[in-house]
Amino acid sequence: MHSLSKPLTLIARILLSAIFISAGFSKLFGFDGTVAYIASKGLPAPVVLAALTTALEILGGIAIVIGYKTRVAGLLLGGFTIIAAFIFHNFWAVPADQAYIQNIMFMKNLSMAGGLFLLTVFGAGSLSIDSKVAVNK
Repeated sequence: MHSLSKPLTLIARILLSAIFISAGFSKLFGFDGTVAYIASKGLPAPVVLAALTTALEILGGIAIVIGYKTRVAGLLLGGFTIIAAFIFHNFWAVPADQAYIQNIMFMKNLSMAGGLFLLTVFGAGSLSIDSKVAVNK
């Protein structure tokens, strides 16, 4: 299994990042809808939050894919994902017909945060910019 650790770590980073990059571009190209959705949750400064969220998802996702500042990106996206779970997937406060899917989405967010926090602790692995920078120091 050790021979698979390098490619599997890279694949894991790509898989963890795919949802953020995809969601970030969806927010970017549907920015008005993103702002309206954030506003519907009663959050302040929805335009600013939409812009920050979009940037974090796209840039953080790309950073994890290429393995650049992976620990920081993992920590930021992990924290963001937990906060988003409680705000946007609050299954305990929605009608019964929506609770099941929101519970799944909530648990998905927690699971993703767990993977992101593993990146924060263990880093990007050897197939990464972080690894190359560390070697050259």
